[in-house]
Amino acid sequence: MGTIDKTPQEYQKLIKKHQPTDSKVKNFFYAYLVGGLICFLGQFIINVLVNNGMPKDDAGSYATIALIFIGALLTGLGVYDEIAQFAGAGTIVPVTGFSNAVVAPAMEYRQDGYILGLGANIYSVAGPVLTYGMLSAFLIGLLKLIF
Repeated sequence: MGTIDKTPQEYQKLIKKHQPTDSKVKNFFYAYLVGGLICFLGQFIINVLVNNGMPKDDAGSYATIALIFIGALLTGLGVYDEIAQFAGAGTIVPVTGFSNAVVAPAMEYRQDGYILGLGANIYSVAGPVLTYGMLSAFLIGLLKLIF
């Protein structure tokens, strides 16, 4: 390996040149806007289903399924990553973000085969979320049972 031929000041200048210049307020606004639009879409689906005679609990489940499908479809088409680049956490927090976290590794590792590629890596991003979510639910349930 060679050495870097830059002084610390030149290196810091180079880092500043390549850092994103977006403001935190603007990023927060975009995340809030897109996350709100995703939630609005989910509520719209629920309202349409309830107005057509479906029980509210069932409508919520079907809306969740629809949002997961939409997130997976947009990930497969390459659109979800562009939306996420624009909106940041606004696309990660809703259930569509979970869908993206499962589909993206599946697409990336599919060429490695169904077992060692797809099967071994499909939950590489979403796995820790599922694990800690189930562990937290178990511990809270245990505390509720005891107290």
